[in-house]
Amino acid sequence: MAELLLILPIFLIAGLVKGVAGFGLPTVSIALLALFRPLPEAMALMLVPSFATNIWQAVTGGTLRQVAPRIGGFLLCSALAAFLAAGQLARADVVLLSGLLGLCLVGSAAVALAAPSLPAPGARTESWLGPPMGLVSGAIAGLTGSYIVPAAPWLQAIRLPREQFVQGFGLAVVMVNGSMAAGLAGGGMLPVGVGLASCLGLLPAFAGMEVGRRLRRRLNEAAFRQVVQVALGLLGVWLVLRAVG
Repeated sequence: MAELLLILPIFLIAGLVKGVAGFGLPTVSIALLALFRPLPEAMALMLVPSFATNIWQAVTGGTLRQVAPRIGGFLLCSALAAFLAAGQLARADVVLLSGLLGLCLVGSAAVALAAPSLPAPGARTESWLGPPMGLVSGAIAGLTGSYIVPAAPWLQAIRLPREQFVQGFGLAVVMVNGSMAAGLAGGGMLPVGVGLASCLGLLPAFAGMEVGRRLRRRLNEAAFRQVVQVALGLLGVWLVLRAVG
């Protein structure tokens, strides 16, 4: 019952954010779960709702055939790095990793709020820089559960059209989540009980997304995104202070 009372509101909030803003379910859920649970357990609890909601995002829109080949190297490197990094969590200092998650949240919030206009790389630069960006993004995701930095700024910098960005980012999260699940399972950090508890997050996540989609018509989406980023930044500061305190 205590697990249910924890999971339901967190994934309802995370789904609401994703429904309104179009992103953020893994990051919001990880940030909130990490306040109450060790980071590896929070990552495991996030997997099923994140995987399910992003599969839908990845397969709808009709641009997957265009975006997948373009960012294929980035995707494969992200998945590989996430698998290798998640497999090392059993040997890592969980408190320090929570602090790293906090730094990622603060960094991603700062980038999103500043909204810098990053220069678009040329085609040749994009082809050789994409795989290293994928490795860094996947490694951070495998250690913290947060697949935001530098993945989102990179996909924005290469000027993907909106629909391609949405589908490409959804596909990346699906691949990274699958790799994280394999890495966590290989390290003995994905017990059956936690996996079943993660399934409990499906209903509130999709319910939150539906409510969020309806609210999107009434809310100023840009303002809502700013509020979400500020909230994530503050959560990140708290996680950092807790790690160093």
